[in-house]
Amino acid sequence: MNKTGLVISREYFSRVKKKSFLITTIVVPLVIVAFYAVIIAISVSGSNSSKSFAIIDDAGLFSTTPVSRNNSLKFTLIKNETESTFVKKYKEAGYDAFVYIPQMHIDTPKNMVIHSPSTVSLSTSSQLENLIDAAIEDKRLQAHGIDPQKYKQIQSNVSLSNKIDTKEGSKDSSAGVAFAVSFICGILIYMMMLIYGTMVMRGVMEEKTNRIAEVIVSSVKPFQLMMGKIIGIGLVGLTQFAVWIIIFLLMQMAIPFIFPEFFSQMNAATAMDESSKSAAIAGVVNSLSALPLAKIFLLFIFYFIGGYLTYASLFAAIGSVVSDDQNDAQQLIFPVMMPIILGFVILTRAINDPNSSLAVFGSLFPLTSPIVMMGRVTFDIPVWELIASMVLLVACFFFLTWLTAKIYRTGILMYGKKPSWKEMLKWAFRKA
Repeated sequence: MNKTGLVISREYFSRVKKKSFLITTIVVPLVIVAFYAVIIAISVSGSNSSKSFAIIDDAGLFSTTPVSRNNSLKFTLIKNETESTFVKKYKEAGYDAFVYIPQMHIDTPKNMVIHSPSTVSLSTSSQLENLIDAAIEDKRLQAHGIDPQKYKQIQSNVSLSNKIDTKEGSKDSSAGVAFAVSFICGILIYMMMLIYGTMVMRGVMEEKTNRIAEVIVSSVKPFQLMMGKIIGIGLVGLTQFAVWIIIFLLMQMAIPFIFPEFFSQMNAATAMDESSKSAAIAGVVNSLSALPLAKIFLLFIFYFIGGYLTYASLFAAIGSVVSDDQNDAQQLIFPVMMPIILGFVILTRAINDPNSSLAVFGSLFPLTSPIVMMGRVTFDIPVWELIASMVLLVACFFFLTWLTAKIYRTGILMYGKKPSWKEMLKWAFRKA
């Protein structure tokens, strides 16, 4: 066991001290945050600019000058002009474009045109269409003797709040927040199993190619070497994940102080008033507090470790039987990737229907449970399903570790032979 600890220490510190680890762990999150900050800044600055549109309304849809909802478009009703005469002068008059609405019957509106120097954006076209649609609907209501204002008052837009009843009392919840937390947890485990599992495979391949494994195996048993490599790289993953969380939390707290002008622009660009924003933020905070965050965190750690160890043993076995031929590695890795991809597919269904038979199967099947169970973790999962899922995952890890250790023991010292799953299975079930 002491030798396994030495392998773990070697794998961990040899990777943590690399410049590539420091760049990936520290620089990459900062670049990602800066990248999205630039995107948001560009979108916010773009939303502040408004365009001036003229409207020639021969159909009489507008009795007063219309106003856009987000003030991105400014309208002016033009009188005593025709489409043919105004098309020659609207640019000199300072308008970005103009809309021509011909005389028509409100039951069959048609032939409306936007005149502009270049193609208008999709969002602008959509805003204009919605504006004209609303005017036509008002005219139709008036034609049937219905007051448009009364009709708008009669219309209803119901939103249901969700209360979670616990021993401590009722707590506010949000399906959107629960969906986001479930999806983020599932996708994180999906990505980390792929990234660090592949890292294990490449690490084994490098040692085999460089003949380092031959020297190490002379003093360490192959099983100890495999477990040390898997656990060491797993600790690297946990370290990187912990650093990312700290960086993102610090950046989230620091950005408002570093870029106050940026946030003032965002606040000015949003159509929500202060009370609405406070209510929205309070709703998200209350929804998060209603979730079992401690349970989610502990299950995330368990399923990350269990899923990683399960798949890392398979990736290590593949790395032990191939040398520097990437094509051979890709052929062998595909069957291992299939359950991971299947787990992600089931995750998207489990979030919307957490108690379906497919979601229950995915959260119990050990090769998909690390991903799928995280998609159900914000919902009320029966205790027996949770216990069964954890027990099956641990049992699967021990079984696959025992199986892949036999493959690793043979494959790590074998060179010059193209591997196949059939031959690898023979190694696995061959008596010592």
